[in-house]
Amino acid sequence: MSAPRGSVELRAPSVWERPFLWVTVGAVALIFLAATQALAVTTVMPVVSDDLDGDRLYAVAFAGTLATSVVGMVAVGAWCDRGGVLAPLSTAVGLFVVGLLIAGLAPSMPALVAGRLVQGLGTGGQTVALYVVVARVYPAVVHGRVFAAFSAAWVVPSLIGPFLAGAVAEFLHWRWVFLGVAVLTVVAFLLVVARLRGLPLDTDEPATGKVAPRLACAFVVALGALGLSLAGELGRWAWLGVLASVVVVAVAARPLLPAGALRAARGLPSVVLMRGLIAGALFGAEIYIPYLLIDDYGFSPTWAGLGLTAAALAWAGAAEVQGRVGDRLGNTRITLIGSSLLVGSLLIAVATALLGLAPAVLIAGWSFAGAGMGLMYPRLTVLTLAYSNPQNQGFNSSALSISDAVGSAASIAIMGLVFTLLIGTDAGFPAVFAIGTLLALTALVPGLRLGHAHEARPPTPS
Repeated sequence: MSAPRGSVELRAPSVWERPFLWVTVGAVALIFLAATQALAVTTVMPVVSDDLDGDRLYAVAFAGTLATSVVGMVAVGAWCDRGGVLAPLSTAVGLFVVGLLIAGLAPSMPALVAGRLVQGLGTGGQTVALYVVVARVYPAVVHGRVFAAFSAAWVVPSLIGPFLAGAVAEFLHWRWVFLGVAVLTVVAFLLVVARLRGLPLDTDEPATGKVAPRLACAFVVALGALGLSLAGELGRWAWLGVLASVVVVAVAARPLLPAGALRAARGLPSVVLMRGLIAGALFGAEIYIPYLLIDDYGFSPTWAGLGLTAAALAWAGAAEVQGRVGDRLGNTRITLIGSSLLVGSLLIAVATALLGLAPAVLIAGWSFAGAGMGLMYPRLTVLTLAYSNPQNQGFNSSALSISDAVGSAASIAIMGLVFTLLIGTDAGFPAVFAIGTLLALTALVPGLRLGHAHEARPPTPS
């Protein structure tokens, strides 16, 4: 139906037209490469671990990156709240590239883990900086569409990333999985800098709070998360190490999160807490999907990578749905639908590992996890920005990413410890997927307390 004569039909601006086009292209390019790297490493890490004799550090190679990302998130979040975005974004991307180079040239598993720690500093900072770019460049009405575009940036990597990474590891060498992404990231970043330079990215009212205490807490959180991932080295004292590390992380993380986050207070605290729980459920379990396909079903690295493809595609598709109709669905409905899909997928993984079901069941079932995350993940980011103002966009964005990283790192570390203790039995894979299921169910508690922050809705025709 056309608008009445004399009226103006309003619509939300497109993120793919001027003046946003090249900012969107540049930001999506960085997300694309980060996605390629994440999917590639998940695919080839079993090969890396075997080549470098690093089975005991398998989980640490993932959890360590997430642990140090907390420091990058806090530093860049505070930096952004005090001025512009270009300098912190540049620093973060530089650390990301240096970490990839160290990992790609690593002669041993400890050296590779060291590279992953440096990479984590950059990954965390880059994520927060890009969130702040969205907040300062785009109107609130299109934030959901921007984050849907970020999620869609996983589509091509999900189609070719795992398969290509497996092929590179199988026919060339796994080192090129790291080195190749490093080179491409430099090229993409040069494009981003050229497009962002000159835009009004400074905040008009810089934050003035003290940064040093928050950075100190971030370092303690990172150390606690690393201690958690290394607790298995303590032998019979391992679980005491786990308990001590969890307490350290929880205490140190409190100043880095919104007040009430650890008790699921309504509103932003629950948004942040839920993000950490669903991230822990999915990412902790996901690294064992290709591991299971290679170890129990004899898949090659090339084909094992395809086990992640269906989930990534479903994630991107659901994120697009959320970007278009998320406001109409509502936060409660998104929580219930998304959590049901995630829990169902994890239960299918438990059944597959426990009963030896066909690998096609696992691959198809894992796609439900991607769909659930595609609905929930970008929605939580939209809500975080809706609850924010220019003085705390960096803090709140970093808090969301910190919860993400700490939840994932803790989950990966605990699952890794359980898996290591059960090596030689048939219970390892079912156990890690069962832990993921419990985390996904727990996420319903904050998920039903998200509230509403008057998130923007696209204007309708008058």
